[in-house]
Amino acid sequence: MQKEKIKIMFICHGNICRSPMAEFVMKELVRQAGREEDFVIASSATSREELGNPVYPPAQRVLRAHNIPFERREARRFTAGEYEEWDLLICMDKNNLRNLSVITPDPDGKVRLLLDYAGRKGAEVADPWWTGNFDETWQDVLDGCRGLLDALS
Repeated sequence: MQKEKIKIMFICHGNICRSPMAEFVMKELVRQAGREEDFVIASSATSREELGNPVYPPAQRVLRAHNIPFERREARRFTAGEYEEWDLLICMDKNNLRNLSVITPDPDGKVRLLLDYAGRKGAEVADPWWTGNFDETWQDVLDGCRGLLDALS
């Protein structure tokens, strides 16, 4: 009998910085743990602002600097119809939580903040679009993804 995969959707405002960074970091951590067959991992936005755009170049540079493989992808928006497809909807900040609540209710308690998994309850992943600090965002994403993988092990 085939084991059910854990399906994780990372969510941020535009799906060009934080959520794709989390998607690719988590995919690499899962690969390093030899658990690729256990997960489906993706990312999306709560807004339509960046639809079709690639991962933001400074985010790409940070991923390359840390040897995190990534593929070309286009920003996409999360839709209400997807709610049932995913086990966890991991948001980067409280604005994402609010915006996601407009898209879909969360009757099953799937929606969480990433840094809750890093022992930083209620903390938000720094938004490099505003801070310009992609290294801080990298550390937040890495801490959260490591904690999430530990929680799912």
